[in-house]
Amino acid sequence: MSPVPPAGTPAPASPAPSAPPVWRQNLDAWIERLRLKARENIVPLCLGGLIFSFLVVYLANRIFILIGPGEEGVLFRRLTDGTETSHAYKEGLVIIAPWNTMFIYTMRVQERTQLVEALSKNGLTVRVTVSMRYFPEEKNLPWLHQRIGPDYADRIVVPEVMTGVREVVGKFEPAQLYTLNTTEISDQIIEAATRSLSQKFIQLDDINIINIRLPNLVTNAIESKLMQEQMAEEYLFRQQRAAAEKTRLETEAEGINKYNTTISGSLTPELLRYKGIEATLELAKSPNSKVVVVGSGKDGLPLILNAEGASPK
Repeated sequence: MSPVPPAGTPAPASPAPSAPPVWRQNLDAWIERLRLKARENIVPLCLGGLIFSFLVVYLANRIFILIGPGEEGVLFRRLTDGTETSHAYKEGLVIIAPWNTMFIYTMRVQERTQLVEALSKNGLTVRVTVSMRYFPEEKNLPWLHQRIGPDYADRIVVPEVMTGVREVVGKFEPAQLYTLNTTEISDQIIEAATRSLSQKFIQLDDINIINIRLPNLVTNAIESKLMQEQMAEEYLFRQQRAAAEKTRLETEAEGINKYNTTISGSLTPELLRYKGIEATLELAKSPNSKVVVVGSGKDGLPLILNAEGASPK
């Protein structure tokens, strides 16, 4: 145990607290001055905060950009470099400066139907209804926006497909277009249009021919011609069938003639009388009423009389 100090001895003084470092003193002083300034300018600060909040709410749709599913965005920096061609912005929330603009493109396959008037090989007007499916190239979307723009379908896709339709239709006559398989025409149109669209950052997915309408006069003439051809084929079939039937009947007659010639040599009077007796015996066994006179018929064959009174012939 430590010794107890005698009574009347003063207690030892506690050590004085150490002074804070200089940087802390400077920071506290700066904060204090800031507080004083805020108290002096409370009204302007509140007014500025309200204005800032109003601007954020008012420009929210230009600052917070939502890129939806199947979409990508191209950023246009108004005050610096213009169109940002390094990359496109993917799906999700993007925060940009309010003076910049985000252009959003759909990357899904799009479909459009178009009526095209084209001239056939002989100069007649043919109306072709086509359905085209297309989508922009993902890696070249910024260049598509910079060089063509959001209305690329009206400016590039439709005109190029129409040009391909006119190019292909001009190779055929109306009668060929009437009977030609539409798949073959579609393949040729795709081949003609793809060459141009691939150089403009657009992919052509497919083209379908919905309808090919020829002039009424041409349509009626083609239908009449096809009807006459069908009738001619029917007549030819009938002739072939009659010729085959004639051959069959001749073969059958020849076979019957050979058969009669073969058996005629073996039909002697004795054999015929024997066969007649066998037939008479069989008839006599039947339950019908009859009268059989043996040896009274021609060539000594039995004579059969009807019991009901019919005279024999």
